[in-house]
Amino acid sequence: MVSNQVVTHKARVAFGLLGGLALALASGCRSMPETSAPAAAAAPAPLMAAAPEAENAISVALARESTEPAAAAPAPAPQPAPVLNPNAPASYVVQHGDTLWDISAKFLRDPWLWPEIWHANPAVANPHLIYPGDTLKLVYGSNGAPEVQLIPGNAVRVSPLVRSSALEGPIQAIPYKLIASFLGRPSLLATEEVARAPKIAVVRDNHLVASLSDDVYVKGLPPGDAGRYSIVRVGEELRDPETGHVLGYMGSYAASARVDQASDKLARLRLVQSTREAVAGDLLFAEDVAVPASDIVPHAAPASLAGQIIAVVDGVSQIGQYDVVAVNRGTKQGLEVGHVLAIDQKGGVVPDGSCKTFGRTSCRSTVRLPSERAGTLLIFKTYEGISFGLVTQTTVPVRVADVVRAP
Repeated sequence: MVSNQVVTHKARVAFGLLGGLALALASGCRSMPETSAPAAAAAPAPLMAAAPEAENAISVALARESTEPAAAAPAPAPQPAPVLNPNAPASYVVQHGDTLWDISAKFLRDPWLWPEIWHANPAVANPHLIYPGDTLKLVYGSNGAPEVQLIPGNAVRVSPLVRSSALEGPIQAIPYKLIASFLGRPSLLATEEVARAPKIAVVRDNHLVASLSDDVYVKGLPPGDAGRYSIVRVGEELRDPETGHVLGYMGSYAASARVDQASDKLARLRLVQSTREAVAGDLLFAEDVAVPASDIVPHAAPASLAGQIIAVVDGVSQIGQYDVVAVNRGTKQGLEVGHVLAIDQKGGVVPDGSCKTFGRTSCRSTVRLPSERAGTLLIFKTYEGISFGLVTQTTVPVRVADVVRAP
């Protein structure tokens, strides 16, 4: 007879297979009369031995468990295939000024899903580089899924003519010059940037302000740096609408300055361009900012991520394509460079016309409209609680306080 005290892990599996029988045994145990021995004197009683029928069933189950392989975990559900743009062309010849994002939008409803339909051509040395003159052809694989193939342009030279123009480089994934321009003269500043940026300490000759051709002394500049810097004035605070915490500041460009004398303590710079006076406390940011293309690989943000647009460059009321905005989410919430977010236009509160019934011509009832998809945002710079993104697409005007979420 098998005792429950020596039942192994496999026996417990067998009990799981015989759930009904185990339940019956447990019910039988509960129906037995209680002993009258005092609780303090009672020793831990052994578990009831299994009945002969249960013993036979357990043996069979154990034998099956030892010979049959464990059931494999169910395979994850396949992800839905990218949705083609209804107006997707059968082929497209890459033009000057195209970006990979623009081209992807011609073929796909969601451009960042481009890698899922890209078909690498083994005949091309680097199939991920696309040049003006190349042809992208839309085909369908053996499984019916859409694919885009690259047909290199100018593959055949009919005559050995010397090219007088410089060779063209591959097209960019996104318009990086817009990002570099923003980083070189930022108008939205994270609190971390403000804390660590070099600052004007003194205007030469103890002047209160500096203008074109004036010199300023700066603290915090890297030793030996001889570059060119933008001088930026710190403006109003950027607060998280949910918590009220200060996440950053508005910034305004004041001047450009060139390093004339580098020093570990105070570097001297001369203003070579000016739109307004520079003063002590203004921040400095390097103007020549290289944006590594490999660092920005578009991919969808996590499904749980959501936030709000809290500011836009230049403070415009309506945000359009290729505007830079700040959102109240950062690395602390899992946001990273390359994340793609959908922008939802926040529904407004409007008069409720449904109450104008039964002869009534007016009423004071209102209703909030639902949020509607308005565009797409690509994150290119992240900090702990704030991030900056480039609006890559818009279908309707986007505004501050609109919602951003996983696409």
